[in-house]
Amino acid sequence: MKIAVIGLGSVGRGVLETLAGKNIGLSVTGIADSKSGYIDPSGIDIKKVLMQKKKTGRCGDAGMTAMDVVREADYDILVEVSPTNATDGEPALSYMKTAIKRKKHVVTSNKGPIALAYKELKALAKKKGVALRHEATVAGAVPVFHTLEQGLAGNDIRAVFGVLNGTCNYILTRMAEEGLTYEQALLEAREMGYAEADPTYDVKGIDAAIKLVILANTIWGNGVTLDDVDRTGIDRLTPEAIRLAEEGDCTIRLIAEADKSSGLLRVSPRIIRKNHPLVVEGSLNAISIETDLAKEITLIGKGAGSIETASAIIGDLLFIAERYGRRP
Repeated sequence: MKIAVIGLGSVGRGVLETLAGKNIGLSVTGIADSKSGYIDPSGIDIKKVLMQKKKTGRCGDAGMTAMDVVREADYDILVEVSPTNATDGEPALSYMKTAIKRKKHVVTSNKGPIALAYKELKALAKKKGVALRHEATVAGAVPVFHTLEQGLAGNDIRAVFGVLNGTCNYILTRMAEEGLTYEQALLEAREMGYAEADPTYDVKGIDAAIKLVILANTIWGNGVTLDDVDRTGIDRLTPEAIRLAEEGDCTIRLIAEADKSSGLLRVSPRIIRKNHPLVVEGSLNAISIETDLAKEITLIGKGAGSIETASAIIGDLLFIAERYGRRP
């Protein structure tokens, strides 16, 4: 199958590097970054484009936009991995709608459009007879949606609980391990590359809340939004709070939780026993899924990283290739 890739940040590069290193029956016919685009119906030399991007900051023709690639390239699947815009989902939302209207499948890691317009996008994809896959939007390499849709098919999903933000988990881990203040742990997280210069999105619980919305809408189709999530971040936690939890053989983690029966949607620091499966270290993510048949299933893995996120995207691409059976 032929794919077009929109976005050449760390995730986009990870996808392309993976495709260049594995023969999995996928060819790239269109690429775009924020400044340029490149189309070649016969297949793009990925290594050459990545080298050009590194040297010039552009992947192709400065006169070609990402929307040009979406509208004009010959592809079967659009891989949309541009930066997340949690306010209105643009421009990614328009890229996805345009591709779906062209009867192209869409695979994305972009949380904004999926959190804001999943129901609309899913309905449009169904109408056009194409797939919309978004494994990479929640917990990076952890196969959450594949597990829910295939492994737990036939189960009634009653609730989900998760550690969904690696930055917060790293900060809380370091505060517990070394007695660091929040400010000291945040500085260390920045130095390690886990936290952005402006960490608000992570430490205020916004990122985890967006992922919770995506989970709830995908599992139950209830049309919730970020405003429906009761949210408290970790930026006011003190070493004393961590120490008190430790004295009771507990610790503190930022937990995102959604419950079907009560309608609860909450992200907040929670005191939990150290032997609880959600007590993962460093930047790991973990999700516990409560069901009627399988009871409780917990998934743990890398929640971020270019290659780790690329793993989820490749999984979605191969799912579509197998399901729809069109290969080069």
